[in-house]
Amino acid sequence: MQKEIIINASENAQRIAIIEDGTLAELFVESEEKGRMVGDIYLGTVAKVMEGIQAAFINIGLNQDAFLHYSDVGDAFRDFGAITGDQSDSAETDDEDEEEGKPVADTRGKRGRQPRRRQYRPSHVQLTRGQEIVVQIFKEPVGNKGVRVTTEVALPGRFVVLMPFDNKIGVSRKINNFKEKRRLRRLVRGILPTGYGVIIRTVAEGRPEEVLRADLEALVASWREIERGLRKAQPPMMVYKDMNTSSSTMRDLFSEEVTRVAVDSRRLYREIRAYLNLVAPNKVDVLSYHGDRVPIFDAFGIEKQIQQSMSRKVWLKSGGYLIIEHTEAMKVIDVNSGRYAAKREQELNSLRTNLESAREIARQIRLRDLGGIIVIDYIDMDQEENKRKLVEEMRREMRRDRAKYTILPLTDFGLMQITRQRVRDSVQISLSDTCPTCQGTGRVLSKSAMLTQIERWFRRFRTQSKDMRLTLIVHPTMADFLTEGTFSHVNKLMLKYFVRIRIEAELSLGVDEFRVISRRRNRDITKEYIL
Repeated sequence: MQKEIIINASENAQRIAIIEDGTLAELFVESEEKGRMVGDIYLGTVAKVMEGIQAAFINIGLNQDAFLHYSDVGDAFRDFGAITGDQSDSAETDDEDEEEGKPVADTRGKRGRQPRRRQYRPSHVQLTRGQEIVVQIFKEPVGNKGVRVTTEVALPGRFVVLMPFDNKIGVSRKINNFKEKRRLRRLVRGILPTGYGVIIRTVAEGRPEEVLRADLEALVASWREIERGLRKAQPPMMVYKDMNTSSSTMRDLFSEEVTRVAVDSRRLYREIRAYLNLVAPNKVDVLSYHGDRVPIFDAFGIEKQIQQSMSRKVWLKSGGYLIIEHTEAMKVIDVNSGRYAAKREQELNSLRTNLESAREIARQIRLRDLGGIIVIDYIDMDQEENKRKLVEEMRREMRRDRAKYTILPLTDFGLMQITRQRVRDSVQISLSDTCPTCQGTGRVLSKSAMLTQIERWFRRFRTQSKDMRLTLIVHPTMADFLTEGTFSHVNKLMLKYFVRIRIEAELSLGVDEFRVISRRRNRDITKEYIL
């Protein structure tokens, strides 16, 4: 698989596109008003302890207190003074999350297996209000929920992840060679300072000792700098800021598979070139500066794919299509056969459409960064063998995903349930605002329903006022609807309620809004007669 990293930098935002075999696979967006927060370390204070939900809220200086679940409190936790833990080696730990550099449960493609959560007795975690505590953000605010934090602080490097409050040596599960795992474990054990733990990342495979040593020494130096800052800090206070999106993308995603890195910012070009000279001097030639007048995302055909990713309807090559809906609790994807339905026998047609949609759904999940609960309504199939093929195809396609996820088998109703790690808002939410007219519902009142609302207003008005001359201000489309025809709707209202109404169109009003002005009193009286 050929991978390309294309970076577009503007005055107020950066966009990073990951291209796999010519197709947009992932998109990261960072703006001035909403920068990347994952990886930032804070010295905070416990604001509230909620034993009933086994969690606490931590004041770290943001508008909303951070959420700390007891399952995210590490075994070596004491308080901000506990800089080191007891030294010991562990058996192989789980794979690391390539973006955050944190250990995660390996749920990829395991049937019915749920993400691991440590179970604590209430007495294991002892937090008191006002207590100072070091935490790290691992999930950004989503909707009306604040950031989520952990006490298991981790500093990700290029080849290893340093765990200052841990004492374990873990190796990525993506390294399949047992002898290589053992070599890396022994190598790191010999250079790891006392009291620290590490996770050896996938890109460390085959690397010599001096490369890993340099990466580890840089991380230890960073942590000691953080320690010095902690001794002087007054909570709530940020004590460490992780890399921005473009830098972290290069750190976490740059590998031998990357055949091109293109950027349209000279500053970023210089930064990335310096980084590649340090960690992968043999790959510097893949970096290029895009100075053409044609925007970089247009030149690589990315802009069009981004627009398609924002669409509610996604077409398949066969003629079928997907409908992707966002709700507060989950994401729902409906698979439709479209014009492909009549071309083959029903069961075979359903299987082929479902298999094609599974490949596209896996791509859309990564591209849109859909998180939480995802429910997919596939086309019904009767044969158990076909259902098994569909589940296996979905698992195979989702193996490219770096986020934690769990895929469950199809239900009796043909529904597939997926849970996927949610670190930040989806791309669609990051790139768009809630519509001020429909308030996010995607629909507005019909003209007839709007007319009914206006009539109810006049009914209430007539019972309380004797005013005879009014001006009704509405959106131009509603103004046309009210005045069309010889015996128009506004004429009916005037006869029914014995009032003279003058219609005015105003483009700034929403299609489901109206205002009423009393010409005698020369003021807006709309709110006076709305329940």
